[in-house]
Amino acid sequence: MTESATPTLEVHDLHVEVNDKEILKGIDLVVSKGEVHAIMGPNGSGKTTLASALLGHPRYRVTQGEIRYRGENIADWTPDARARAGLFLSFQYPAAVPGVTLVNFLRHALNQRRGQDVPVREYTQLLNDAMAKLKVDREFARRYVNDGFSGGEKKRAEILQMAVLKPEIAILDETDSGLDVDALRIVAEGVNRLLGPDLGVVLITHYNRILNYITPNRVHILYAGRIVTSGGRELADEVEAKGYDPFIPVGAPA
Repeated sequence: MTESATPTLEVHDLHVEVNDKEILKGIDLVVSKGEVHAIMGPNGSGKTTLASALLGHPRYRVTQGEIRYRGENIADWTPDARARAGLFLSFQYPAAVPGVTLVNFLRHALNQRRGQDVPVREYTQLLNDAMAKLKVDREFARRYVNDGFSGGEKKRAEILQMAVLKPEIAILDETDSGLDVDALRIVAEGVNRLLGPDLGVVLITHYNRILNYITPNRVHILYAGRIVTSGGRELADEVEAKGYDPFIPVGAPA
């Protein structure tokens, strides 16, 4: 990113309430395409609240600050408007949609993303290319969305959505949650195949293990609704070795 370029996603002094309780208490974050930012923190620190607020979940109310996407404040945008513009959220616990095949779900989502119906031949080629790139069997797309999927299959389905929709910023909310070592490696390899100059990633995680596969440009520690420190990849290694306690400011609320 050049010094004069506008970052893709900018969060300034973001305060967010849930059920009249303030969870985020002044978040600042700048993410550009081509970068991977890891957000780490203990349970209850506000990681999922941040992900939900960025995508406009109505339960998460922005009371102060800005969320700027490509230079425009989107704090009042609806979730579908943010998704169409190129923001993507991978859920910690993806929901099942019985009766809707993944191939049909993805085509409808792509039509919404582009604002027009994508010709069947073009869509089929795009989907096939995405599955080949991610090494996903073609039969996978004919199954109902997340219905009967293992934890690893659910996360792979979301990575396939990323490949088809081509977001500019992807927020991955604890993608490593509930995955065994083999499933984690497969999902991380899928994310790595999609990384490049046209995609920025906010990788939210509780543990260091996914960062053994996906290398972040920046690591931020979130505690009690605030980012208390930031650094390079080595910061995640320090958390792994020492835990979060050394990074919590003296006198910080629990």
